[in-house]
Amino acid sequence: MNLLDLAFAPALEQARLIRRKEVSPLELTELYLDRIQQLDPKINSYFWVAADHAIAEAKAKTESLAGNSEELPLLFGVPISIKDLNPVAGMPCTFGVRLLKKQIATADDGVVRRIRQAGCIILGKTATSEMATLPYTEPDGFPPTRNPWQLDYTPGGSSGGAAAALAAGLCAISHGSDGGGSIRGPAFCCGLVGIKPSRGRVTHAPVGDRLNGIATNGPIGRTVADAAALLDVMAGYEVGDPYWLPDPDPSFLAATTQNPGRLKIGLATTIQPAGDADQVCQQAAIDTARLLETLGHEIEVVSLDFSNLVEPFRTVYQAILGDAGWAGITLLGKVNRWLSLRAQLCSSGKYLRAVTEMQKEARRIVGLFDSMDVLLSPTYMHPPIRIQEWAKLSPAKTLDKVIDWIAPCPPFNASGQPAIAIPTGLTPQGLPIGVQLVGRPAAESTLIALAAQLEAAQDWGHQRPPLVLAG
Repeated sequence: MNLLDLAFAPALEQARLIRRKEVSPLELTELYLDRIQQLDPKINSYFWVAADHAIAEAKAKTESLAGNSEELPLLFGVPISIKDLNPVAGMPCTFGVRLLKKQIATADDGVVRRIRQAGCIILGKTATSEMATLPYTEPDGFPPTRNPWQLDYTPGGSSGGAAAALAAGLCAISHGSDGGGSIRGPAFCCGLVGIKPSRGRVTHAPVGDRLNGIATNGPIGRTVADAAALLDVMAGYEVGDPYWLPDPDPSFLAATTQNPGRLKIGLATTIQPAGDADQVCQQAAIDTARLLETLGHEIEVVSLDFSNLVEPFRTVYQAILGDAGWAGITLLGKVNRWLSLRAQLCSSGKYLRAVTEMQKEARRIVGLFDSMDVLLSPTYMHPPIRIQEWAKLSPAKTLDKVIDWIAPCPPFNASGQPAIAIPTGLTPQGLPIGVQLVGRPAAESTLIALAAQLEAAQDWGHQRPPLVLAG
């Protein structure tokens, strides 16, 4: 296997090569650090590269393999990136805020600790939009993160750096988080697999959830199996979690080899208040539905209207910026300054009414699944936008554009349901395209089995961005 093929090998395959001692953790880590040095100046996927930490850990893991007959953790020696919203001891944690570039974390986040326990080697912290509020990764004070498929386009956000790094072969697998599509959107933009787990599947320890269950950590992988394996690693209850689910039985990785059975699948390409998806996104969903029919599933066309969710969701979501303080507003980017001001002017009564309205809509959304097992839709309503495409718009106009683009995603953050974004190919312009599958609460295994079935039928994993081939 040549070095390019090794860099793009699935994380689980890399773990198998390490177990068979055909490659060492040190060799893999050095390969990715070399690629980061060569390619990341073009895409800006990392805020911080932890080269010294990664090399030291890789050497220790490589030395421990000599004569080791013990069973190794699932992803032992596999290099991973961590989104810069989650603290990693000894590394900066900026949240995409320019004035926090020198803030060094003193301890690992709960999900980071689980990733370490699985044997992963942390390469560094990937770029995020400022405070993770926007679906493109262009925070003030940082260079914009670019899509490896076409550098003039966004890789999405807020886990844009995670997806761009993985798509460019600058890590084996990526950690992300999703509060309104922030895993699924970047996976869509970069031709990857992204899973938004069910509410309560992944811990928020040691701090907690600040968004009424909207947001969750989750995996981004090159394959369904890689994403499922990393979800197995992340999943699990920690003492004091406000929501939790039992561990899956069997594992999510095992679900990739299971037949999902005959499923009733709703197909939606019209989602109000955004309207009809762009033609290329519609066609990706329609083509996927036809493939699902050939695989034995039942398809029914449905229309979705989430108009009543927009305002309460926005009120709850913007609250993350509400404690910036009046002085802190000036330290944020244009859109976040506007959202922060709105949040600070929002009374506690209005906020609580928004929570109630969001929960009422969430009950209605979950109720839609009484008549279907899975929902199939475009992941986003149109393909990736250009870097700085909306930069000259007012904050209000920008947010309107955002809401229309990401319309298929936030409703399932509100409802807490699992969703998976999978690639389906490229647009005529050479940008990745894909679809979203949404399941009933706690039904990740069904989605993973169905996505694995589609992956086997479509064989999307061989595609690589022109950037890495030219580089």
